[in-house]
Amino acid sequence: MRKFRFGFTIDSPGDQAELGRICATADSYGFDVALAVDHLGPGRSSPFSVLMATAFASRRLHVGTHVLNIGYWNPSILAREVATLVRLTEGRFELGIGSGIVKAQYDAARIPWHPFERRMDLVAATVGEMKGLLAEEHGLEPPPLLVGGASRRALGIAAAIADIASFGGRFQVPGEEPGTLRFITSEEADKGVEFLRAEAGSRFDEIEVNSFVLHVEVTGDRRAVAERIAAAREPHFLVEDAEHALDTPFMLIGTEEQIARRLLENRERYGFSYVTIRRPHMEVFGPIIKRVRELE
Repeated sequence: MRKFRFGFTIDSPGDQAELGRICATADSYGFDVALAVDHLGPGRSSPFSVLMATAFASRRLHVGTHVLNIGYWNPSILAREVATLVRLTEGRFELGIGSGIVKAQYDAARIPWHPFERRMDLVAATVGEMKGLLAEEHGLEPPPLLVGGASRRALGIAAAIADIASFGGRFQVPGEEPGTLRFITSEEADKGVEFLRAEAGSRFDEIEVNSFVLHVEVTGDRRAVAERIAAAREPHFLVEDAEHALDTPFMLIGTEEQIARRLLENRERYGFSYVTIRRPHMEVFGPIIKRVRELE
């Protein structure tokens, strides 16, 4: 069984001092990977620039993208950025890529928004061409590759080409506007892992399985928190009811001890040995890392 790795998203630090504080905090808790997101709009930062600064602020953390929006990148530019990070981080860079889910950002930047299947075609094609360019133009092996997404198409691509398969924790709600998302249930996660295993075949044991946990809340009253979340009905955060909130592996609610044990259960059940949380939850989640490693 794989040992745990823990990552967190950085988003858009305000300045160098803030980034330094984030990295020092992450190091003190024992996080393993700092991950830049890839969004467009006011206040957003370039993912590769943030990762470069992060790699110099912490000489221990690995850095990566979680995940690049495929529509923002072509293979040549991506190969150049990846090559730079591989060289200057001395091998601490991991590349995460996905289909993109926020159509409004594409529209605002006048970038074409393709149907989902076409976006997934672009993921596979871009990765293949980028790998060729890394070898031909830069003389480099590709970094570890993460493919994000919980759909069968995304998991099929991950099974074929990825070093890390990342379950994003949410599905697009059929018939709703792009970006209307609901949390995946435990049963759907089971089926996704089974599909990944079947598609990967003999490769499965080589693939690290990641869960992108979207909410962490330490509380002595799990039910009250779950009911509050279920009642909120946020477009990007839909859960069907309190039981759904308590059951999904992509939301961690409870005492530190309960959450630590839930992570061990999730690794046993789904293979989730690499856990990523969002930046707002880093300080809440940090103390849980020590408890998990003690239990491990």
